[in-house]
Amino acid sequence: MIPNLNLVPFVSVDHMMKLVLHIGVERFLSELAGYVEDDFRRWPAFDKTPRVASHSAEGVIELMPTSDGEVYGFKYVNGHPKNTREGRQTVTAFGVLSDVANGYPVLMSEMTILTALRTAATSAVAAKYLAPQGADCMAIIGNGAQSEFQAMAFKALLGIRKLRLFDIDPQATQKCMKNLHGLGFEITACTSTEQAVEGAHIITTVTADKQCATILTDNMVGAGVHINAVGGDCPGKTELHHDILLRSDIFVEYPPQTRIEGEIQQLPADHPVIELWEVMTGQVSGRRDPRQITLFDSVGFAIEDFSALRYVRDQLRTVGLYQNLDMLADPDEPRDLFGMILRAQAAQTPPVAVGG
Repeated sequence: MIPNLNLVPFVSVDHMMKLVLHIGVERFLSELAGYVEDDFRRWPAFDKTPRVASHSAEGVIELMPTSDGEVYGFKYVNGHPKNTREGRQTVTAFGVLSDVANGYPVLMSEMTILTALRTAATSAVAAKYLAPQGADCMAIIGNGAQSEFQAMAFKALLGIRKLRLFDIDPQATQKCMKNLHGLGFEITACTSTEQAVEGAHIITTVTADKQCATILTDNMVGAGVHINAVGGDCPGKTELHHDILLRSDIFVEYPPQTRIEGEIQQLPADHPVIELWEVMTGQVSGRRDPRQITLFDSVGFAIEDFSALRYVRDQLRTVGLYQNLDMLADPDEPRDLFGMILRAQAAQTPPVAVGG
């Protein structure tokens, strides 16, 4: 018998926070970005499918699966923009890694915090290849739950020090400024999108409303800018004016998913895009000249979650921050699952009184 087959390591929210703090936010993001980049470089090895989404008037619930043939991973994630009005998170998630050889889970983890980290890490990895050389100033349009993670990732990987922030809710901007205070940024709170993009080499849009919106108009985007479009991540939700897309070289994760969910849902199905993994492997050029407008049309893909779970699993081998969950039935005889229930019943039956 193999001992403890019933136990699956589980990383709770508390464990995840302690893990991030133990490693350090910037180091965590940098190392996670390395895992993302490693997996993008072996992109053809993965099973790939657009996420399985269940849409409603209030939001979306999705499953995001992938496998490299040895390990299988999936994430459960929701997106409900109105949740914040009730004191709830817009996005919550958990994920699982399993051994393909036997199907047994080897890790279960919270992924609300981890998704924010992997989204930011992926954005920064893309910008390594697409942002203008020497970029040191980024505008962040939308200062909600993702904004600080984006700022920290771009600081860790690209050395971004200047931030220009704007949100339609000034309290969100104040929250972001407070959280990033003392972390090495020069921060400007802006009163409009137009003001925020002034002098920015990188523009990150990360708004939450589930609608077709125009966060950036064509006249706001000058030559040489890199746009990190994060907020458009489901059908019917976009952030950029159509004309910006026509002026940009567009880079995506997985075209069959991005054409449904990303900014390019505004364009014909045959509009040319470049897959990010091809840039990372040197098959296609990223930024070619200083005046080029590059756009990373980020919607989030399952391989990034796989990378994040793989990174966390590797850290647990040394830091331990997890608990074992009794998740899997493990009868003495694999074919005697019903007998396992009977034996449990017998163990719970009070003993019969004898004598008297």
